[in-house]
Amino acid sequence: MADTVVPPATVRAPKAASRTAPKATSKVPAAENTLRILKLLASRRGPMAASNIATALGLPRSSVYHLLGVMEANGFVLHLHEEQRYGLGISAFELSSAYSRQEPLSRLGRPVLASLVDVIGESAHLAVLHGRDVLYIVEERAKNRPSLVTDVGVRLPSHLTASGRAILAALPKSQVRALYPNAAAFSARHEVEGAIMKYSALSSHLDQVRQRGYATEHGEVTPGFGSIAAAVTDHLGWPTAAVAVTFLEDRLPADQWPALAARVQKVADELSVRIHGRRSA
Repeated sequence: MADTVVPPATVRAPKAASRTAPKATSKVPAAENTLRILKLLASRRGPMAASNIATALGLPRSSVYHLLGVMEANGFVLHLHEEQRYGLGISAFELSSAYSRQEPLSRLGRPVLASLVDVIGESAHLAVLHGRDVLYIVEERAKNRPSLVTDVGVRLPSHLTASGRAILAALPKSQVRALYPNAAAFSARHEVEGAIMKYSALSSHLDQVRQRGYATEHGEVTPGFGSIAAAVTDHLGWPTAAVAVTFLEDRLPADQWPALAARVQKVADELSVRIHGRRSA
């Protein structure tokens, strides 16, 4: 029998396999690609251009822009217009905080804070970022110390607290700016003498926190009480929470604050390791 000849017009060369496009593993590709974008943004220290997101994930640019538009409308990404880049939005932070509220972080943090309180004799707490607020998820009260406002479940403006400042200082500056875009972000309800109430003052203060390695607060939440805090970071160096101690300022002279800060930082580093994160530099 003669060999069958296939007409040349029907012969097609196989398409080259894409090196970046993912395998079709999902019946809901839009949902899968949305999660891939969130994971990518969460893995970077700063915002990304949409074109870079498309290249990194092997997706069409038009699809990426459509997905980013929906995610922006729902608060999961922020579009930084001046930089033409996208970063994680407040809703993404709230998901992270929701994870913390489901107790893995508080369960890991409670025994570490209890040991710190036993050593220093002052109250300590663990807080996470929730929008522009900090949410307190663990409080360890020292014996014979006054009650504090930082009970578990309490939310306070992050820019007024040592815990919040420690977390904000560990964020990229562009992310902080996105959280505090205008004067309305600084609620007048919490205005006290000497409090930070505008972005320029907050930015300057956070620069000092980064240089010093820890955050402080002097009576801006409760008059007469001071706090020292250090950030807990994940494997990417992203701030997950903050460990803080609060005390009556007249009991602790200013020259003793650095020594206490070193203890707080040590506990924050220990908790970072427990969540498979990074120690401070």
